[in-house]
Amino acid sequence: MLITEYTPTWITDFEAIKLAIETVLPEIEYSIEHVGSTSVPHLAAKPIIDLDIIYQQPADFELIKSALEKLGYTHHGNQGIEDRDVFKRNATCSHAVLDTVKQHLYVCPIHSKALERHILSRDYLRKHEWARLEYQQIKYRLAEEANQDKKVYAALKELHANPFIDSIIEKEKNDRITSVS
Repeated sequence: MLITEYTPTWITDFEAIKLAIETVLPEIEYSIEHVGSTSVPHLAAKPIIDLDIIYQQPADFELIKSALEKLGYTHHGNQGIEDRDVFKRNATCSHAVLDTVKQHLYVCPIHSKALERHILSRDYLRKHEWARLEYQQIKYRLAEEANQDKKVYAALKELHANPFIDSIIEKEKNDRITSVS
């Protein structure tokens, strides 16, 4: 199955990946966030941990990139999404955790719109059960329509799930404005 039931193991997996990455990152100001569906308790998801490494200063990107390359990651550019660089595991360096837990690793500057989208949607889904359940239904339906094909699912998700995600992002923005006022 493309989409699997939620498991708390995803939190443990994130923490293990984060710890492994932190051992090589330079002494700069950064944070690592667990984003995507596996970061939302009780939300069914593709069993892939999404992580965002967030940096403050533009020069910090090259330091992070170099550290990740030493750990066995390869930079794959932004893949069409501005201010969100993709890193994937390569075969030059083995690691017990990093090579066994499926992951999507992104490196984003603090002002990244992609990062903002990840954080706002995650936070809203964590706080609102109705949204989590509706999103989960959308994901199961799309996986079925895609006949469990990853590429077809991704295309369908872009068309049919993104409008829902856009709507909850706006709700989260409004909630944050209201709570500040």
